[in-house]
Formats: sequence, C-alpha cells, structure tokens
Amino acid sequence: MRIIRYLNGNSDIVLAAVTDENKIYPLPFNDFMDIIYEAKNVGLTPLNYIYGLISGKESLQKDLCELNLLVPIVAPEVWASGVTYEKSREARNYESTDKATGSETCYDKVYNAERPEIFLKSTAARTVGPNEPVYLRSDSNWQVPEPELGLVITKEGEIVGYTIGNDMSSRDIEGENPLYLPQAKIWKNSCSIGPAIRLSETVENPYNLQITCRIYRNNQLVVEESANTRQLKRKYDELISFLIRDNQVFDGTVLLTGTSVVPPNNFTLQDEDRIEIEIPEIGILSNHVKSLVQRTVTK
Repeated sequence: MRIIRYLNGNSDIVLAAVTDENKIYPLPFNDFMDIIYEAKNVGLTPLNYIYGLISGKESLQKDLCELNLLVPIVAPEVWASGVTYEKSREARNYESTDKATGSETCYDKVYNAERPEIFLKSTAARTVGPNEPVYLRSDSNWQVPEPELGLVITKEGEIVGYTIGNDMSSRDIEGENPLYLPQAKIWKNSCSIGPAIRLSETVENPYNLQITCRIYRNNQLVVEESANTRQLKRKYDELISFLIRDNQVFDGTVLLTGTSVVPPNNFTLQDEDRIEIEIPEIGILSNHVKSLVQRTVTK
C-alpha cells in the first residue's frame, strides 16, 4: 500500500491510498501523518486502518500517470546520511583533494567509524516533489543526483514509511573542502522526494530494494546505474538513533540513507536533463533539471 498526494481538478490537495493493483482511493485526511495518528488511536496498523476506510468505496477512475502528483509528505525537515555505501566512499575520495596523498581521508574515517555522517539536507520550503524542477547551483561545475531510499519517521524514530529521495550534490564544492558540505548539499530545489510513501509494514525486506537511476539528455538515455539496499553498511535503526540523539526531530521527518548509485566521474548534470529514480515497490521519482541564474546583488 502506497500513499500519494495530488492536486485535483478543483486545485484541492487530495491524500490517497494506492493499492498493489494500482487502484486509487481518496482518503479523508490532508497529511500522511494523520493516518498514523488515527490508526494508533483506534489500535490498528496503518494498513488495516486504511483498508477499513476504503472498504466498499469506489476507486478513482484515473490512472496514477494522469494525476498531478505532489510531494507525498510536507516533511518539516529532510536529513541525510553520507558515506554509508562503499561506492559513496570511493566517489568522495575521488573528488577530494586529499586523494593525491594516498593517506586515509575523512571519508575513509567516517565510513569505518562508529558515528555515521548525518547532516541536514533540506526543509519543506526547499523540497520538491515529482515532476517539479531540481536546480543546478550557479557556482558549481560538477553536479549529480544522489538516489536514495528515504525513511519517513516519527519524532520517536519509528519508521512509518519509505520513499525515494534525490540528494542533489555539487561534487566539486564538497571535494574542495569537506567543510563546504552545507553549500554542496543545500540550495533552492536541491532535494526531491516521492512519488509515494510505501507503508513500512508492507515492505517485506527493506534491505533488498533495488534502486535505479536514469538520466536523459535530449530524450536520450545517457546514464543508467543500479544498486541494492543490501549493500548498505549501516542499519536504518543505527542511522536513526544518531539522528534523534539529543536532537529534536519532528513527526514526518525524512531521513535519506545514502547512495550507492553514482554517475561516472566525468559526468555532470546540464540544464534540461531529466532524472528518474526508481524503486519498484515505491514508484518512479522524475524531475527535470533547471539552471539557477546567478542574481546580481545591487548595493
């Protein structure tokens, strides 16, 4: 069972359930977390609660591709995990200025350390959903998507759903100096999530999810890479435990779990590219790429 948000013909935001048969049922809520709250109130799992709501109801007479999909949850914050896959460590080492020394880098250290790398990636105002543009920084010449599994969590750290995230990254900025990480990761429309949230109880094994990234240029496929969450070094509960430790986390927070899908080192995104990130159990998150025009500051 998946949960989506979409804009109907009256420009109203609708929350809906999507069954495994791709039947769509509008729900009487505005936010994904409302389902979680109400299910707990009546002592049911979210899945059983939703089945009770849609039982005997007619499904929407539209296909998913016909809907104007929105970000599936207005996450108050999106956090991200770094260097959680071997491929990510290799990529960070390649772009780092420390690679010429042959010595252990900060990325080697964090990959092997007890404490994972956790950083604030985005806020609700900076996060976009399916089919919205993601932007390129005007001061970076090496930018890539980072396809990731996202955990939708409560303030206590309970995983209530899974979604897809695109952690857009400026590899040249991060490679110049790790202290530039916020600038390499956070800017306008630098994070997308969607197209749906898969209820956590309906995922048999979250450590066996295939993630595929495709990048199209002039309608031609130029990059296609895949990985599986079984390659993840750290467990989800471990990442969450460090996120919520001595930290105020809000219901509906999304934690991205790191990437093992990295485009070739000679690749950088361009204006008008299209990025597709697919996890079959969740769907396909598609975003066009747009350049951010540097604004002139007048005194």
